[in-house]
Amino acid sequence: QVQLVESGGGLVQAGGSLRLSCAASGIIFSIHSMEWYRQAPGKQRELVASISSGRSTNYADSVKGRFTISRDNAQNTVSLQMNSLIPEDTAVYYCHAKSSNYWGQGTQVTVSS
Repeated sequence: QVQLVESGGGLVQAGGSLRLSCAASGIIFSIHSMEWYRQAPGKQRELVASISSGRSTNYADSVKGRFTISRDNAQNTVSLQMNSLIPEDTAVYYCHAKSSNYWGQGTQVTVSS
């Protein structure tokens, strides 16, 4: 059974930081490109960051320089370090295993002004 379990969300003031983690099981984690998406109320889900099996990374323009995606294949985890948070970053953040198209349940991030 495949599971992607996100953690680390919460409420933070603008300018603060959060670190999201996604623990994967039931997949061969090391071969998957992993992605973080987010969905704000009334908006479409958008890709925030991705990391390939070879650790190449890509970021949405809106988070470049503020967010960092990383992976630990030994622990089957992918993380998203979010710094200099702004209210526009408020959303539910989802972990996604690209090759198999599995999604986590999401974790809420709320940034207050």
